[in-house]
Amino acid sequence: MTMTTEPTTQSGPRKQAPAGHAAPKPHKKHSARKRGAGSYAVIAAVGIFVLAFLSPFGIILLNSFKTGADYRANGSLSLPEEWNWAVIGDVWERVEFTQKLVNSIQISLGVVLIAVVLALFNAYAIGIGRVRRRTAFLVFFLGINVLPQEGLVYPIYYLFKEMGLYDGKLGYTVLVGITYSAFGTYLLASVFASFPRELIEAASLDGAGRWTILWRIVLPMSWPTLSVMCVFFFVWSWNEFLYPLVLLISNDNQTVPLGLSVLQGQYSSDPTSLSAAALLGVIPMVVFFLIFQRSLTRGLTAGAVK
Repeated sequence: MTMTTEPTTQSGPRKQAPAGHAAPKPHKKHSARKRGAGSYAVIAAVGIFVLAFLSPFGIILLNSFKTGADYRANGSLSLPEEWNWAVIGDVWERVEFTQKLVNSIQISLGVVLIAVVLALFNAYAIGIGRVRRRTAFLVFFLGINVLPQEGLVYPIYYLFKEMGLYDGKLGYTVLVGITYSAFGTYLLASVFASFPRELIEAASLDGAGRWTILWRIVLPMSWPTLSVMCVFFFVWSWNEFLYPLVLLISNDNQTVPLGLSVLQGQYSSDPTSLSAAALLGVIPMVVFFLIFQRSLTRGLTAGAVK
């Protein structure tokens, strides 16, 4: 009996993947290209938005250093034929910008101090102290925020006249500070409502009183929110126009927005002077944000990660 065996062909040794290692997957070049194209589209959209947002400031900057003849001959979008720095100095002297700047800084800082202190005390009583009718108080403070200034300006004007506070920076500062404290109270009360009660109870067991708990525990932990409130209150107070227009009529007490508004007449206007005035009004806010941008960023992101 003969056995026949078929010839076997050896095609060489086969490489096997090591144990525990998966075979490599093909690269997804198509998905990477899609992600790259989407990223470029987002960057382009953000760039267009930033340019559209900054274009008015660029136009103001160009026209702030033009002469009247240059503006009339070449329009508002052209570069100045000669950078005329005298326009800034002329506007500074015409509106007495130094006095207006000092007034705005004093009033804004006073408003921030009054509003933040009142909001802190009110929110501590409502959010942590758990006073009775807490919801009614929050609705009251919320209602103050939604009242229009046009509906309050005449009663406030009459009240200031009767109390002898009319055309005074102190009365105006107290008024705006109390008004802003309503928003601060509503905001802080919502934050304090979720404050860890274990810390309050532990401090109370250690013999800490209410003032100690406020200054040693609540205030340090709430500083990011308070810093954001300080920035917002300063900017809002700086940009106020209706209240100072009615309550601060003398030239020595007026703020920057009121001082710059005198350059616009009913039948005449100077675009270059108005642009220079707008630039002078914007520069302090830019400097303020550059100084406090870290506090603002930390405050906005403080509650994002626990």
